[in-house]
Amino acid sequence: MKLLAPNGHLGFAPLQPESFERGLREGPDAIIADSGSSDIGPAPLALDYSASPLAWQRADLTRMLVAARRLDVPMIVGSAGDTGSNSRVDLYVRLLREIAEEQRLGPFTIGYFYSEVPIADVRRRLADGHAPGLDGRSELTGQDLDRTDRIVAVAGIHPYIALRDQGADVIVGGRCSDAAIFAALPIRAGFPAALSYHLGKLLECASFCAEPYGAKESVLGTISAADIRLTAMHPGQRCTVASVSSHAMYERANPFDEYVLGGRLDMRHCVYEQVGDRTTRVWGATFSAAEALTVKLEGAGRIGERYVGFAGIRDPYTIANLDAVLDWSRQQVREAFGSDGYLLTFHSYGRNGVMGAWEPEQAAGHEVGVVVEAVADTADKAEAICMTATRQMFYARLPDVKGTAGGAAFLFDEVLAARPACMWTVNHLLQVSDPLELFEMHMTEAGLTRRTASAGGR
Repeated sequence: MKLLAPNGHLGFAPLQPESFERGLREGPDAIIADSGSSDIGPAPLALDYSASPLAWQRADLTRMLVAARRLDVPMIVGSAGDTGSNSRVDLYVRLLREIAEEQRLGPFTIGYFYSEVPIADVRRRLADGHAPGLDGRSELTGQDLDRTDRIVAVAGIHPYIALRDQGADVIVGGRCSDAAIFAALPIRAGFPAALSYHLGKLLECASFCAEPYGAKESVLGTISAADIRLTAMHPGQRCTVASVSSHAMYERANPFDEYVLGGRLDMRHCVYEQVGDRTTRVWGATFSAAEALTVKLEGAGRIGERYVGFAGIRDPYTIANLDAVLDWSRQQVREAFGSDGYLLTFHSYGRNGVMGAWEPEQAAGHEVGVVVEAVADTADKAEAICMTATRQMFYARLPDVKGTAGGAAFLFDEVLAARPACMWTVNHLLQVSDPLELFEMHMTEAGLTRRTASAGGR
């Protein structure tokens, strides 16, 4: 079975059409792309919007849908619209219908499922059990839920298989495991679970498993009963032992385990072999079924209104005393607004702005740009705090200053309104008795002869 991955995050940046067309000429059995990520932060989930531009999402969906219908193969999209919330799934179903009519495609069936879990439902389930935290979090509490605006459950392979069994030609998934999006069809076809999940882990970001670096290029994954093979579709890229194995360790503290709803993929003893200039062969991973079914929950909530300001510093003496400048600014804010009821953060780019306390190189550059971020319960208060903190960097009083002007310059005089600040509130496991328990499935028709009927089920 051949699976074509054209984009590692559908819509975040447009897929590259040349390598996609090369992939189509290989005769894939399905075209599959992940569309979601928690990398974009908690705001899109909490506020229910897409971080990816609508035009780019539509463009990727158009190329994939037209190709899938031309080849008469399934098309699968997971974690629709960046977050996999219900509104993003509905958006993708609507876009696919519109694209089908614009492109004058014949009739086909769209299966889709929702991943949102009502907060009241989670609260009720907590009364009957517990939800252990992930990544060092304590168990989920009612206080955590009080700070939460939206929760999604992370689906496994199960709704994809169920919808395909019901005849879906195109499947739009809510929030789900990246690996499961690709593993579902091979497992349904009888291929080993370990190879299927490992293929999904390697294909989830498309050309990120190839070298040299080139984002948004297509990669073809092939699975047999004995192994999986990854082939770069861009003629200037190669899937090598180094690039493929390193991607298996991507985005994780533990490089060997991949947990999905239903079990664990163990990559400790897998083998990588170069079998062509652009192809790497992989085998040897194992999969262990879980004794109890647990679903990962992701939740986010709004903190407050947010404003940002920017100050540039070139004066070497001011840079050398930057901590004192920022302390002065903080103190002026405290004197005006007190110490509670707001968040004030300085991001000093040019001196630990990206990694903060984890930065190993402590030497500052010849100039520093300071982004000031203020969060408060009202927009007016956030704006006033941000303006105070930004302006006071100009007025900071330092010893040995001989000049009569400040040491900071402003790219723009005002501070700018940003989207509300949000935070991750839920990163926990919830035990279920059925892997489809939290995922509401639907089927509908699309294309030029689309009927309006829609049926729901589980």
